[in-house]
Amino acid sequence: MEIHNLIIIGSWPAWYTASIYASRALLKPLLFEWFMAWWIPAWGQLTTTTTVYNFPWFPDGVDWAELMLKIRKQAQNQWVEILTKTIDRVDFSERPFKVFSWTEVYYSKALIIATWATAKRLGIPWEEKYWQRGISACAICDWGLPLYRNKRLLVVWWGDAALEEAIYLTKFGSEVNLLVRRDVLRASQTMQQQVLLNEKIKILWNTEILEALGDWKELTKVTAINNKTNEKFTIECAGLFYAVWHRPNTEFLNWQIEVDEHWYINTVPGTKQTSVEGVFAAWDVQDKKYRQAITAAWTWCMAALEAESFLRGGK
Repeated sequence: MEIHNLIIIGSWPAWYTASIYASRALLKPLLFEWFMAWWIPAWGQLTTTTTVYNFPWFPDGVDWAELMLKIRKQAQNQWVEILTKTIDRVDFSERPFKVFSWTEVYYSKALIIATWATAKRLGIPWEEKYWQRGISACAICDWGLPLYRNKRLLVVWWGDAALEEAIYLTKFGSEVNLLVRRDVLRASQTMQQQVLLNEKIKILWNTEILEALGDWKELTKVTAINNKTNEKFTIECAGLFYAVWHRPNTEFLNWQIEVDEHWYINTVPGTKQTSVEGVFAAWDVQDKKYRQAITAAWTWCMAALEAESFLRGGK
């Protein structure tokens, strides 16, 4: 059987960066770009956006497909072997590690996991139509879109993440409405105080969104309901931001490595080493805070360098 030095599983731009570093280290990595895992194409969460404005070297923004194709081509130019297949499960019980794709089995001395995290959606009518046309799951990623500038913006949920996004959006929107389905906030007192004192943030208590509405091009308003009075009303807006939560795609690991209470992979502080020696993790599957394309590339550079050190017998 063929035993690979390093198998990389996941999504762009993390695994392309890791594969480039690994290939230049002469590790001959095998890269699996997941195909329609969790109904997301092989290139991950960025396929749900349009123009990327916050990736360096592109002053006018860049189409996500153009950006991915360029980095994929760079990996190919470094002789990285790429397979567009979904990994169903892994086996860390013995070495070399086993990686399964349907009936096929691949063996590897080390493994890097970059299977991202999937943003939870609300499932309201017309959500899919206006996704990235006014509806987003990442304020920090998408605030630069011109359609949000100096307009009313909505943020859904009640925890720290929602309050943080609401505060962030006040820099760009004319007004931010925080839609809370209960009559209390489940956030730290510090975050609550910042929101309550911010004149640009208005909290709509006991409010749930019923439907996204707009024209053929973009979102223009939503219908909502007060779940205590059952009063329905319309809110004019240019943006609707979900701050519900992200689910890291770690189920296929079958609890063979240590994860936290939200299923994010735990790594040794200051490294990308997981609880299983020789298995490394980074980006959204391990990073619950930043979740940016540029930090994905950075963390996977770290993972690749650590994998190289492991395979060379280093510490």
